[in-house]
Amino acid sequence: MAKKQLNLDQVARERFGYSEWRPGQKQAIEAVLSGRDTLAIMPTGSGKSAIYQIAAFLIPGCTVVVSPLVALQRDQAQSIATQPIGDAAVVNSAISASDRQEAFEQLEEGDLEFLFLAPEQFSNPETFERLQTAEPTLFVIDEAHCVSAWGHDFRPDYLQLGQVIESLGHPRILALTATAAPLVQAEIVEQLGMKKPAIIVQGFDRPSIELGVERFEQDEDKQAYLIQQVLKAEKPGLVYAATRKRTEELAEALEQAGVRAGFYHAGMKAAERRDLEMAFMQDQIEVLVATTACMGS
Repeated sequence: MAKKQLNLDQVARERFGYSEWRPGQKQAIEAVLSGRDTLAIMPTGSGKSAIYQIAAFLIPGCTVVVSPLVALQRDQAQSIATQPIGDAAVVNSAISASDRQEAFEQLEEGDLEFLFLAPEQFSNPETFERLQTAEPTLFVIDEAHCVSAWGHDFRPDYLQLGQVIESLGHPRILALTATAAPLVQAEIVEQLGMKKPAIIVQGFDRPSIELGVERFEQDEDKQAYLIQQVLKAEKPGLVYAATRKRTEELAEALEQAGVRAGFYHAGMKAAERRDLEMAFMQDQIEVLVATTACMGS
């Protein structure tokens, strides 16, 4: 155990620049390295990405990372590209057929350490067949609370992941989320088919997040208040709306108020969404108004 611990500390320091561990990180990595399916529930900003990156670096074979948001997939892959831990690729509906083919060829040839996918991609027979050929050794589910029908972020395609994992020979599972009450934890374990999992729970306190409720009698008053809050808030930022039409209306209203805004929803063409994501990531857009489930395919 001492030798493994020394190697883990050394990798964290030399490959990732970690001078010390954040609460729960090392415990989760050690659980994965010991061969256990692991569920880690840790607050935003606590270094959950480093858990799967360090574990994947130390486990032979490729790693599949299931993430619900296209923008998040791209951001994580770009982050990996800045570190000496292996190559990463993203496969989703926003990439070209040639880029998709190249990613799978790299995976099968052993040149790819990380492959990022949305859960919807497993409905594509080619994706599943290529993954079976690649034989991943670590299967990571980011935002794992999306598997639960108890939450508003429920994504039905997450329900097929347990079957996918078994069909791939049950590689080690690492499920990550910032929030999961005991009922949701149990559902994640059950739906993913986790075997005798290590469950690591850290605190849920997030000082950077404020939850508040304001009541309005008129829609006009509510929108005016929202615009004033956006004008005062630090940029960039996201505003969520319930419908596609509402995202467009709010983006236009923010533009009229002097905010560089854009709307984002599943009714847009893939190329339009990709261009908008890049503009947002490059600070060309200050505020993106989106529907809650629009970025996941």
